[in-house]
Amino acid sequence: MVFRQSLKLASALLALATPSLAVGVAPGQIKNFVTFGDSYTDSSYYPSADGGYSWPTWAAMYGDFNLHGFARSGATCSNFYTYRPFPPIMGWQLPTYLDETNNGTLALNPEETMYTIWIGTNDLGAGALLTGSDAFTSIVQVRQCVIDVIDILYKSGARNFIIQNILPLDLTILYSKDSYPNTYWDLERNTTEWNVFMKELVLGGNEITSLMLEALVPTLPGAHIASFDSYGLFTDMYDNPQNYLNGTAPYNVTGCIHSCVYALNNASAPACTIANGTDADSFLWYDELHPSQQSDRIIAREMTAVMKGEYNQWTTWLS
Repeated sequence: MVFRQSLKLASALLALATPSLAVGVAPGQIKNFVTFGDSYTDSSYYPSADGGYSWPTWAAMYGDFNLHGFARSGATCSNFYTYRPFPPIMGWQLPTYLDETNNGTLALNPEETMYTIWIGTNDLGAGALLTGSDAFTSIVQVRQCVIDVIDILYKSGARNFIIQNILPLDLTILYSKDSYPNTYWDLERNTTEWNVFMKELVLGGNEITSLMLEALVPTLPGAHIASFDSYGLFTDMYDNPQNYLNGTAPYNVTGCIHSCVYALNNASAPACTIANGTDADSFLWYDELHPSQQSDRIIAREMTAVMKGEYNQWTTWLS
């Protein structure tokens, strides 16, 4: 009797353990990746908003992947929730992708293709949730939009996803407590209030997204969904720059490569300073809002590892 009970228990444990073999993607499985997002991911022009190549371009080189970039600078998830005059995921990027796949312009094997989504910086930022310009929109709605994008892609045939959470925007120069009038905001503001509010928006938004993803996974059989912790990676780069930055200047995580200080209300030309050559790789930020090229190379390195089916400390496979 004891033996039979032990055998039943072992069989039950084995049954529970077996699905874990299907978690994530296998080494060599991914040949293509498709990106959706904003200027952090936009690979459609050079130099990008980060001053050089965007992280997907680096990842395509590192992993020998075929890149299909639909991310566009200035984007939000949906202009219905946070309007900006740029191509949002829901209103332009996703429809463009679906049009190309439906008309045969873009033919991808779902098993060999990874879909990445990194959005939220513009939804949360100045001119959107932070400054209250969308009074009837909440952080819940703009993060639910990300989940809706995954669902639409899944129904179109996509099966492999990496969802990148929002990086610590309160550590950027634009939203720091020691910020100054700059290219992105030259009006008066309470920088301490912005810093605190942005931190709360990011932390809340990331936690909401995490819970929504956990609820979504059981509804998408056969999908492989990874949560990539951009917040944790950038926090670690900020706290331990010696492990990531390799330029010839002293490590700098509070300033930026291309800094422009404006007079309030942009009354005169800004005073700009630029770090040149190999000094630039000592910076975490390119300008007051965007990561540097060295930061992009780090993101690309980590994302490449995920797409190659390797272990990555910033990634959790949910299915």
